[in-house]
Amino acid sequence: MYGTKGSNRVDSTATETERTAFRQAEKRYKLYKSTSTLKSRSKQKKQYLETDVSQVVDFDSVLCAHQCGEDLPFRTYRFQCPKDPSDHPIFCFRDRPGFYFIPGALSIEEQCSWIKASLKSFPQPPNRTNHTAIYGPLRDLLSAVENERVLVQVQNSFGNEAICGDLDESKYIFTEKNSSTVHFEPCKAIPASVLLRKLRWSTLGLQFDWSKRNYDTSLPHHKIHDALCFLSKEMATPAMPYGEEFHPEAAIVNYFGPSDMLGGHLDDMEADWSKPIVSISLGCKAIFLLGGKSREDTPVAMFLRTGDIVLMAGEARECFHGIPRIFTDEEYSDISALLLKLSDEEGNAAILEYLKTSRININIRQVN
Repeated sequence: MYGTKGSNRVDSTATETERTAFRQAEKRYKLYKSTSTLKSRSKQKKQYLETDVSQVVDFDSVLCAHQCGEDLPFRTYRFQCPKDPSDHPIFCFRDRPGFYFIPGALSIEEQCSWIKASLKSFPQPPNRTNHTAIYGPLRDLLSAVENERVLVQVQNSFGNEAICGDLDESKYIFTEKNSSTVHFEPCKAIPASVLLRKLRWSTLGLQFDWSKRNYDTSLPHHKIHDALCFLSKEMATPAMPYGEEFHPEAAIVNYFGPSDMLGGHLDDMEADWSKPIVSISLGCKAIFLLGGKSREDTPVAMFLRTGDIVLMAGEARECFHGIPRIFTDEEYSDISALLLKLSDEEGNAAILEYLKTSRININIRQVN
């Protein structure tokens, strides 16, 4: 899902839409720092204002109500899909046709697998990330974090910047902090851990050009991995027109930090809006806003937990939507089971540290 992401950025028309229903909902659920702080030892610990989430739809509770034979909350219903090969319950809103919510669609094992892929494989060239325009293609970012490496700008023997003739080459490389084999300016060394924290997106399959807001078929790319294709095809089934199959051609992986948000926007760059966007949530819990075709329409707020999958097709593709809040505190992030599973395996220290305060979203789409 596109849009503008960042702790202090909502969208380019924020001043014009300050009073819209969607903007008011964003402000209601946004993370706000308290004016006071608590001192913890020698450091100051940030305090945040509590958020009223009493009106946020919780599909965990909806699922429990359904399993217990209780009435579902107003506006929601269980979607019956005879052609769906999975056993996952699917829920919809009566006033938002084309929107499908599949709570707990992925097992803990599947979540771990896709988190590892999102941090290890998906940022690898020729996939582009938000770092590519600045540093060129960066390989093995997570490995560099694990080995406490730094990114440096390579210089030739004359002290000038290295000139690369191949666009796939980079003037920047990861090296040890005190490496004597590479000529570089020490003050320009950037810890790999900082770059991982500043990773905001990577693009899979057909590469999306953020400046032109379209898919650039001239850019080198690999097809989406078979396992991700299979998963998205299976999950997209309820939202597909009868007799048709979902064809994954592109995906955008969004990486959210503690105070990041995704401003209200539309995903409108694909040719056929009847085909769904398959959106996978991983990591810390978030609040998702699903509005209407105008920013003046009051959005529905709902929780997105790790392992949840959302489908947006047809009329829902014309609805404004966004993420105003990520819950990164231990009490509300709802990732204890996920962290426990990852901690049982060796070699996940960097992933664990990252995931404690992060959310990952993989959204797959059919372009043509």
